[in-house]
Amino acid sequence: MLLETSGTAARTKAVGLAIAAVMALTGCNAGSAGTEKNASGPASNSARDEAVVVRVVDGDTFEASINGEQKTVRLLNVDTPETKDPKAPVECMGPEATKALEQLLPVGSKVTLELDKEPLDKYGRTLAGVFDSNGRLINAEVARMGLGVPVLFEPNRKFYPPVVTAFEDARTRGVGLNSAEIPCLPAQQIEQAARTVETIVAAPLAEATTDLDESHAGLVAALAAVAVLKAAANAKNHVHWAAYKEPQLTAMVNRLDSAAEAGAAHKTTIGARKKALADAAAAESARQAAEAAAAAAAAAEAERLRNLPPVPAPYVPPAYVPPAYVPPAAPAPAPNPYPGYNGPRCYAPGGQTWTPCSKR
Repeated sequence: MLLETSGTAARTKAVGLAIAAVMALTGCNAGSAGTEKNASGPASNSARDEAVVVRVVDGDTFEASINGEQKTVRLLNVDTPETKDPKAPVECMGPEATKALEQLLPVGSKVTLELDKEPLDKYGRTLAGVFDSNGRLINAEVARMGLGVPVLFEPNRKFYPPVVTAFEDARTRGVGLNSAEIPCLPAQQIEQAARTVETIVAAPLAEATTDLDESHAGLVAALAAVAVLKAAANAKNHVHWAAYKEPQLTAMVNRLDSAAEAGAAHKTTIGARKKALADAAAAESARQAAEAAAAAAAAAEAERLRNLPPVPAPYVPPAYVPPAYVPPAAPAPAPNPYPGYNGPRCYAPGGQTWTPCSKR
């Protein structure tokens, strides 16, 4: 946890009071030349005190009973992954670091605390080099296990050199935060994120929109992971990143940059492919709609015709056959209105009636 104060602008009256309190606690002058010593073990003329371990808080912090008073002690010049920040998840290897400190400092064990120039941090915790009953510097032992990285906050630098040496040993052995086998560490996360992007980019483009959607979603998720890792690598404000040397860190960032660039280009390609498929699908849909409309219109017309009333057959006049000529029958002779008269007859106009001429 990067919680040690820098001791520059933050050194105020409260710090002065804290120094006075530590001087009273240790019973010696913390500012005298007699406080300096070799950090490899406790010395009789150092600002130090005996303590009993009460509880381990995390990988670099524990509670101890000092002269009958329980206080929180922060290991100087070493930083372990976070486990207690309520606003952040437990960091990779944090539980392992806590367990390691529990093994190094069992509850009830007696330790010697050696202070540096600034005895308290802004949280009121005692900043100290911690030595067990065998004289081992626990700050360095945590680093030697690869579970804490060297950290320097001026003016406290007394235990920085042995912590650096111990961590370089852990780096050489590839243990703890230097391991290549722990998947939650940045190097392994970068490898996984970059490989995921590269696998998606290398795969042939799908022929179905649903498959393209799946590839796009996977690529978006992978690129999001790459972006998070790039931000963390650029910030380098977590223990995990501090474990890497600059050339290795640069190579890791370059791998992330390459994956991000390739992934972004592939996203564009997927988008173009999806648009082409969508356009083709729209054209096919329009064609099918037109065919369906034409078929519906034809069916409607057929139905209309089917429902029309029957059309009468066209009138064909019968063929004209002229009647056979039958000469009129001779008119029957007009009856003789004058029976027995055979004399001359005088006919009225029209020749239909007559009278005896003698009667005219």
